[in-house]
Amino acid sequence: MRGKLRKEDELRKIEIIKNVNAYAEGSCLIKCGNTQVICTASVDSHLPDWLKNAEKGWVTAEYNLLPRSTLTRVSREKTLNAGRTHEIQRLIGRSLRAVVDLEKIKGFQITIDCDVLQADGGTRTASVTGAFVALYLACSKMVESGLILKHPIKEYVAAVSCGFVDGKVLLDLDYDEDSSADVDSNFVMTQSGKIVEIQGTAEGEPFDCDTFNKLLTTAQKGIQELILLQKKVIRS
Repeated sequence: MRGKLRKEDELRKIEIIKNVNAYAEGSCLIKCGNTQVICTASVDSHLPDWLKNAEKGWVTAEYNLLPRSTLTRVSREKTLNAGRTHEIQRLIGRSLRAVVDLEKIKGFQITIDCDVLQADGGTRTASVTGAFVALYLACSKMVESGLILKHPIKEYVAAVSCGFVDGKVLLDLDYDEDSSADVDSNFVMTQSGKIVEIQGTAEGEPFDCDTFNKLLTTAQKGIQELILLQKKVIRS
């Protein structure tokens, strides 16, 4: 058994609280164990120059670790192009655009800000899962206010980490588990089971297809549980 009697294929305690920001078109606070991320969605009619004459809108994301979200203070980044940050915010943006009909938000850009309040592993996957909730709420508000005619979300999407630790496949790794994992992976998948993105790394010895399939199966279980929670929160 894992710490606090968590099973190998069991998510950490997950909580999503919606509408935590009074000004954003959509927002939520997602808690995955000790990891906490606030996600806010902002709707803007000013599109990037390269989209001015396009027949579609855009969804993008920014990600940031707040200074004391970790054991020691993290310096504020002076640029949005820092390596890890840039990689994660691109992942979040790709994950969201995969399930949005961009033509239905023509003329608008929706920016999702994911700010990590507290980090204990899985900040990028928590950000994707929470960002979708904030995005969905923002799109619903756009429909209600008449900015767009139809809801642009095609299906739900969520993300979860999965790793191979001490010979076992574990779901939703915390920091200690992630630090000692022989294989570390992140899965982004849709409600229908389609894969948006997989990030997988062998920290030492290469891993075989059997191990990968176990990781995938375990992640699929976690994704479906996360999507059920997303639905419950959005419909509440």
